[in-house]
Amino acid sequence: MSDHASPTGASAHHAMPKTMDDGPALRTIAMPADTNPNGDIFGGWLLAQMDLAGGVVALRRAGGRVATVGIEAMTFHKPVFVGDEVSCYAFVEKVGRTSIRVRVETWVRRQRTAPEPIKVTEGVFTYVAIGEDRKPREVPAE
Repeated sequence: MSDHASPTGASAHHAMPKTMDDGPALRTIAMPADTNPNGDIFGGWLLAQMDLAGGVVALRRAGGRVATVGIEAMTFHKPVFVGDEVSCYAFVEKVGRTSIRVRVETWVRRQRTAPEPIKVTEGVFTYVAIGEDRKPREVPAE
């Protein structure tokens, strides 16, 4: 995808999602309290938003509680600024016996300067399904 394509690959003026699962797993606004000393949005805040988005998708697929066990292939393409509308899209890449790999892409809409979505970061998060006993459990078949 180019930096200016929409997260679905369609034109930036695509129709509203038919179901909640077609839209972002998380959407928020970057606020001044989330900045680093340089005034840009702190990478750790963005990582936390991505983890929340990936966790929502993993929880649905696992049918219950999950825990983050790994983050890999993180790439920060562009900075996020105060006031940006931040949308995290999450897609299941692989399901193992107890684990789920989720690709998370983060896109922003810069309210003042760029109405087109811009891809700012992406990464792969691994979650493990957790049972009542707080130990790994098998992920149900679809």
